[in-house]
Amino acid sequence: MTAPHSSSRSSSSRRKTMEQIEGTTASQGLKRNLTAIQLLVMGVGTTVGAGVYVMTGTAAAEYAGPAVLLSFLIAAAACLFTAFCYGELASSFPVSGSAYSYAYLSMGEKAAWAVGWLILLEYSVAGTAVASGLSGYLVSLLETCHIHLSPIVTQSTLQPRPGSHGSALTVHHGLNLVGFIVVMIMGTLLARGNEGSSRFNSLLVALKVGVLGLFFIIGLSAIHPAYWHPFIPPSQGNFHFGIAGVFRAASIIFFAYGGFEIVSTASAEARNPTRDVPIGIIGSLIICTLIYCAIAAVLLGIVPYHDLDVADPLAVATKVMGKPWLALFVNTGATIGLCSVLLGLLYAASRVLLTIGNDGLIPRLFCHIHPRLKTPWRGTMVLSLIMGSMTATLPIALIGDLLCIGTTLAFAMVCFTVIWQRNYAPNTPRPFRVPLGGIRIKGFWLGTVPSLGIFCCFVMIAPLFLNMAHAILTGNPIPLLILLIYLALGAGTYILYGRKHSLMASQHRS
Repeated sequence: MTAPHSSSRSSSSRRKTMEQIEGTTASQGLKRNLTAIQLLVMGVGTTVGAGVYVMTGTAAAEYAGPAVLLSFLIAAAACLFTAFCYGELASSFPVSGSAYSYAYLSMGEKAAWAVGWLILLEYSVAGTAVASGLSGYLVSLLETCHIHLSPIVTQSTLQPRPGSHGSALTVHHGLNLVGFIVVMIMGTLLARGNEGSSRFNSLLVALKVGVLGLFFIIGLSAIHPAYWHPFIPPSQGNFHFGIAGVFRAASIIFFAYGGFEIVSTASAEARNPTRDVPIGIIGSLIICTLIYCAIAAVLLGIVPYHDLDVADPLAVATKVMGKPWLALFVNTGATIGLCSVLLGLLYAASRVLLTIGNDGLIPRLFCHIHPRLKTPWRGTMVLSLIMGSMTATLPIALIGDLLCIGTTLAFAMVCFTVIWQRNYAPNTPRPFRVPLGGIRIKGFWLGTVPSLGIFCCFVMIAPLFLNMAHAILTGNPIPLLILLIYLALGAGTYILYGRKHSLMASQHRS
């Protein structure tokens, strides 16, 4: 890639070369100590959480009925196309930053910043939501042990006003200190080193998958096949049931699969990234799909789908079976599962911040590596403090589908990057390649898998924007306002700080 000759070169045309990204990664000083099994466990641990414990019930009760099984398969297929693309890019470019770094290679600095900002929205808000759910399950577990905590330390400061459907807020005199403390504990564990956190995460994943396996085995004997009929309930309009409802449920479940992408953020810390990262990405997606479909099939055979629009559908099923001891195990599994999800989200967000900080687009605080622990400990603790504060004060239910927007757009960018790299850097070594080949149109290569991935991303995101428009029309502009404020904050950060301090800009000026 030819160096620019003028300092006036546009930031949108500042593209990194592979040599620059590899040089930045090498200078970070991170340990390459994660194996394929640890990456696989990371992907499963981050994915199997709120999706199976919460979203299955809502997706079935509100949109798809028993056909939520089809929704899982549709979402998995859409994610699989992206997973193959992640696998090719991660094997070719074993660097931190995930889709952010890939966008810097393909579309330049402005696009990279936009993608990175969306990824941070996804990880940080998802982590906050997980922490809120985790604190709820933990409080419930403590109550079973006859330990009752005051709402002053268990509920967020802002709460939706009753009857307002989230369009208005009231101030609650308290803080969710339980959620705050949980986030800080997970952040401290992560800051102390990924070897210890990986072992802890492996234990958490083994326990929560074991609990789900126990629920599946015991639940098989309590299934009522009649509850699976009609498999696709008749449409009631506005994506409620019918074929449209199946796809709407898939767009919700699509987010529940998002954990597999976090494996790509660990490329710079994998022992053999060209082999291990694709195994971790694709393997975790396949395992999670099998777990989701198995648990959903049993759940919908135990409880009628219209009774599952609750925060704890698996606990409802255990009550129907008349097994309170199993309910205790399920609640414990949910608490354990959400701990591993939170740990994975904190890890991914901290590594994206590390990469963006190394590029000079945010303050260097976020890319300082501890000389002994070899982790970005300062950035990790600041991130934990922000997530913990959000958990303590904000009602995450107001954000809703905004979580999915960052994921979907980042996925589409990853798929596009594969096409771009194949056309403009055809000689790059690719230990892993997306399957099914592609076609050439006037010499331009269009891969089958990345093209299908982009198409599926837009299919998934369309219902989200339609629902956002419906929310505005019914007097609930809060989700859109939050998105606009976040995007304005991102634009302001880049214009006022990132554009001036970018390392690429300083190289162009020199």
